[in-house]
Amino acid sequence: MANATNVLANGIEITGSIKFTNDMVIDGKIEGEITSEKGKITIGENAFVKGDVKAGEVKLFGKVKGTITSERCELKTKSKLDGDIKTKMLSMEEGAVLSGRTDIGS
Repeated sequence: MANATNVLANGIEITGSIKFTNDMVIDGKIEGEITSEKGKITIGENAFVKGDVKAGEVKLFGKVKGTITSERCELKTKSKLDGDIKTKMLSMEEGAVLSGRTDIGS
């Protein structure tokens, strides 16, 4: 299974750290750190993450309360981030909410 996508569906709640390698889609509730060296994570519209997110690429459709550290970060229209971003490339759509500081390009 090359480049398998891990999915945590709506209705799933996890307390604890998650580490993954390939791609991950979260649409549930996570309380804890999410980490990947180079993987891509999509945080869906129904998702709520309370904790830091570190991945190669982060696409945020839902809500995160914590710091996002990535190579590339996308905040989609209805997303809400209550925390800081450290990324090389940031895109933020109209309607996205960011309450925190950004460190872009380093």
